[in-house]
Amino acid sequence: MRNLALAAALSLSLAACPGPAGVEPGADAAQSVPADAASIVLDASMPPAGDAAAVPGEDAGGLLPGADAGASALGHPFGTHATPAPAGVIVPSGSSADHDAATASFYDAWKARYLKAGCKSDERRVKSSPSTSAYTVSEAHGYGMVFAALMAGHDPDAQAIFDGLVTYRDRHPSGIDSGLMAWAQDSTCKDVEGNDAATDGDMDVAYALLLADRQWGSAGVVDYLAKAKTMIASILASEVHPQNSILVGDWAGAGDSHHDGTRPSDFMTGHFKAFQKATGTARWGAVCDKTYSVIAYLQDQYAVSTGLLPDFAIGAPTDTPQPAPAQWLEGDDDGHYSWNACRTPWRIATDFVVSGEPRSQAAMRKLNAWIRQKTGGDPRKIRDGYDLSGNALGTGEELAFIAPFGVAAMVEAENGSNQAWLDALWTDVEGRAPADYYGDSIKLMAMLVMSGNWWSP
Repeated sequence: MRNLALAAALSLSLAACPGPAGVEPGADAAQSVPADAASIVLDASMPPAGDAAAVPGEDAGGLLPGADAGASALGHPFGTHATPAPAGVIVPSGSSADHDAATASFYDAWKARYLKAGCKSDERRVKSSPSTSAYTVSEAHGYGMVFAALMAGHDPDAQAIFDGLVTYRDRHPSGIDSGLMAWAQDSTCKDVEGNDAATDGDMDVAYALLLADRQWGSAGVVDYLAKAKTMIASILASEVHPQNSILVGDWAGAGDSHHDGTRPSDFMTGHFKAFQKATGTARWGAVCDKTYSVIAYLQDQYAVSTGLLPDFAIGAPTDTPQPAPAQWLEGDDDGHYSWNACRTPWRIATDFVVSGEPRSQAAMRKLNAWIRQKTGGDPRKIRDGYDLSGNALGTGEELAFIAPFGVAAMVEAENGSNQAWLDALWTDVEGRAPADYYGDSIKLMAMLVMSGNWWSP
């Protein structure tokens, strides 16, 4: 995300992205653990709903006025593991029910710490400060919407929370493309740091709206599917380059010096497939293909021994992208594996976990082989930053860097097994106490995938 100010600085193997018809074979199947794993819907553990008259941003956030929790049947309750994972996907050892319980418990902690009231009684938002310079950002908003949609069945207030987040998003449109979300607001809900959009937040919001359509349907108060389609069209128009590379935001349009750049942590290829399925827009298949070509070129040319990707890359519309130079957008580490790129193992591996995408598998096998060797199989030795050759730039342990490797470890090695590595990562990640918005949000995303609770709409 732009200007990130961190406290420390299913059963198919798809050979290509979805075709022109926009329908992936088996795309309705949800990702899950193997079919013999336990299915469980957990009871809710909710903090009290906040007072609508409380100071803006400090309400823990429960039911919105007039909301009817559990008013409609759920399409995919949390804890549903209905479809076997694709061949080559492994899951943490142990009980699926235990993994679900741990994930639900951490969601409850995340919700209590970061879900807040907006400035009006029908709004909800996610507090990302002090990890970000603004009180909240669209990246956080997207995370919150995804969590609410996926946790329905555990959280009885999930739909009410989701609708409050939708309302807040609708009241903060980008000044460049009103179909997108202004990327940052302060504690009084005023747009700050540029009334424009960041691509990662918009993509997660749109994906969450598709999840909501599948979860609750779109015949109620909010037409989730219509909102999703409108937003997906805006993403394609304003956050995708004419040559199908992913822009960093709607502000990086033609004529801007960042127009040829991209952020690999926005490489949400599973989202692109869902967008094509929902809209029937064939171009999303080309966007997916272009994204995988950028991944492959950067790995083959600049990270042949590690598979690491940089925070930002330039020349993305061409056939020869390259890591961005220092200070291209955020700082000296723009061309390194740093606080943005740390999300790439989770983002890219999730496509293989859900669909069996072979290009995701190839990229993650390279990365897994390197990080296992680098750390000797000890997650505590993962450092908070590397150059693309694998030299550590950071010196500490940070959850935002550790948790995504847990998702990547679900991609089984070509020879041998990642099982012990995956188990070590699950144990390490699950056992870490809440710390800060960024690491905790990435941890919850990773736990949702590792526990088999991520699915495609």
